[in-house]
Amino acid sequence: MSGRTTVDLLWIEGRTERWIRFGQIVQETLHSRSRSTVGFDPGAVFAFVRWASNDYGTVESKIDILRAVSPGERCSTVPHVTPGGELLLRLSGWPKVEAALLAIDHVEALGLAPEDACPDHWRHVHNRLTTGLDPRAYTELRHDAWLKRRAVTA
Repeated sequence: MSGRTTVDLLWIEGRTERWIRFGQIVQETLHSRSRSTVGFDPGAVFAFVRWASNDYGTVESKIDILRAVSPGERCSTVPHVTPGGELLLRLSGWPKVEAALLAIDHVEALGLAPEDACPDHWRHVHNRLTTGLDPRAYTELRHDAWLKRRAVTA
């Protein structure tokens, strides 16, 4: 998977779950019924959710929205993501993760793929939820402005 960002996924029911919430997967390798590796092309935006529990309850609840980087590009390290990615959103703790998942649902309710939303929206969601505030909703008007800005700068 050279040049691609890879993510190691794992699903052990009720114990450990690492999964992709959205993003355009371009390659997938199944290692077993519970473990796989997926790949994203440079520039792809995706959401990676991690959850784990033990006999006493949830011990990890995290979500990262990342942009896959090109070879040699600087990036932030994220567990189970190789080489890492540009962080657009990083939240931990179930209330914040749940709020981020609801923000993703809202974008999908507009009929848009979350990976096509303006990256600044995910940064905004991160900043607002980190400070305990509700994020502003993504709208079709904001999406149209993003598409026009991208067309001008491309």
